[in-house]
Amino acid sequence: MIKKLPHDHGNLSLHLQAEIPSGDTFGNVAEILKLMSDGKRIQIFWILCHCEECVINISALVEMSSPAVSHHLKILKTGGLVISRREGKEVYYTVAKTPRSEILHRMIENMIEVECPSDEVFEDSLLYDSAVQTVNDARDFMVCDLKRRYTIEELSKKFHINQTTFKTVFKTVFGQSVAAYMKILRIKKAMEYLVQTDKTIAEIAFEVGYESQSKFTQAFKSVTGMLPKEYRKNR
Repeated sequence: MIKKLPHDHGNLSLHLQAEIPSGDTFGNVAEILKLMSDGKRIQIFWILCHCEECVINISALVEMSSPAVSHHLKILKTGGLVISRREGKEVYYTVAKTPRSEILHRMIENMIEVECPSDEVFEDSLLYDSAVQTVNDARDFMVCDLKRRYTIEELSKKFHINQTTFKTVFKTVFGQSVAAYMKILRIKKAMEYLVQTDKTIAEIAFEVGYESQSKFTQAFKSVTGMLPKEYRKNR
């Protein structure tokens, strides 16, 4: 409903006023945020975004007693953010696959990046060595199947590493961004296919992770300076 305001400063458009959600709607958002008002609870939620675990293991990960962890899990479950399943005597918990949980997960990870700038990675040599190992593992994982393309977000989730840390350490170790490194690797593999096999250009494009022959041809020329057909002919 459009209201006549006491003061007309010309800042609030009629369209915006009509789109303002009700106070009850914002109250629901506030209730969700209240669920995340404890640092340990957020940590538990984040862990369960990446895996399914029992109370005992969660307790060990967050260094809390099992009753304390169970209390946090009960609150998260009541709020619809966490679900559980029983297998024998063991109960396993994981995050509910809902838009609300996904939004909270992204928000937490974005805030972690803000609070943990990349230059802090290098202050602890053991932490840096661990990050280097993780980045190498991620690189080996990507190389195993060049047909599949992974986002930084997917890799950071799979290997449990901060996105900013991953990008910074990867560039330090390999001298290039993830995208640039994988592009060169894909083209090098394509060069091998062109010389050692009779696969068509379209088949090679698919094998090295390009959805279309035209995109592959463009990428190949940007790296080698020639078209795939020219390269095959010259070799």
